[in-house]
Amino acid sequence: MVYWLDMFIVDCEEREKNRDLSKRTLEDYRRDIEPLKIYFEAPMLPTDIEPNHVQTYLKIGAKNKRPVRANRERACLSACMSWLIRSKKVEGLIVNPCMRASGIKRNRERKRERYVTHEEYREVFAVAPPQVQSMMELTYRTLQRPESDILDWTLSNITTKDGKRILRVAQGKTNGKVVDINISEDLDKLLRKLVGDIPRIGTPLICCSRGKHKGKRYTYDGISSMLKRSIAKANQLRKKNDVPETIPSFGFRDLKGKGATDMWLSGIPIEEIQLLCGHEDKATTEAYIKQRWRETATPNLVIMTV
Repeated sequence: MVYWLDMFIVDCEEREKNRDLSKRTLEDYRRDIEPLKIYFEAPMLPTDIEPNHVQTYLKIGAKNKRPVRANRERACLSACMSWLIRSKKVEGLIVNPCMRASGIKRNRERKRERYVTHEEYREVFAVAPPQVQSMMELTYRTLQRPESDILDWTLSNITTKDGKRILRVAQGKTNGKVVDINISEDLDKLLRKLVGDIPRIGTPLICCSRGKHKGKRYTYDGISSMLKRSIAKANQLRKKNDVPETIPSFGFRDLKGKGATDMWLSGIPIEEIQLLCGHEDKATTEAYIKQRWRETATPNLVIMTV
């Protein structure tokens, strides 16, 4: 099984080269196979794995306070099993033991409900390094996926349409659906800063600025760690200034949700937000926004006469 997990990654690398798999998904699979290789070690064969083994793996993940991570690793194992069945590489492997049809019950996941306030955003932005600031702003302004889209943007994503400069995005999670985004004055200022005086063809707009990785693409985990350190730094300043509340942790994906919510609160039609997010169904956009925003209800103010 360890051998076939490695061969699955080799196949995924080839698919990524052929643009049949996003770079982000490949990175996820590379990360997720490592604990799988430990649990399903030799001499276990693909045909030996049964649904009860997968369910036990999920239970162990939940017990070790990593239920969501275990769910993602199960999904990776399922993708590997489907690949083996589809390509007929393992004789006798017919049924994927990871599928719900096999009785597998995934660990419960909480919906992302974190709404980052303007004040929290500004405080973290003020102490963040330039790369994190750019990532925060691009995510908030464009509502694109930070992990699978924004980190891959290069100069080639900036083009013209009807005489105007636009940002053209092929969304990685929607089979390359293309979205054209008008470049506003604020966005234009940021993009020109990222491109620099001497444009670098093929270099990511957000990239490492020094060391041996200078000019290279950040991994999502890497730049997310930088964001976490910025939140911690902002909280240190709050403590120094005797502010009792701390800023709860948030990720770049929460800024995508914040951007969509703020647009909705400002009166932007839901259809425009849907187009920007790349959602097929308007109901998805509505749920995406409303799970982060709860209006405060007004009590009954009717005066009773006795």
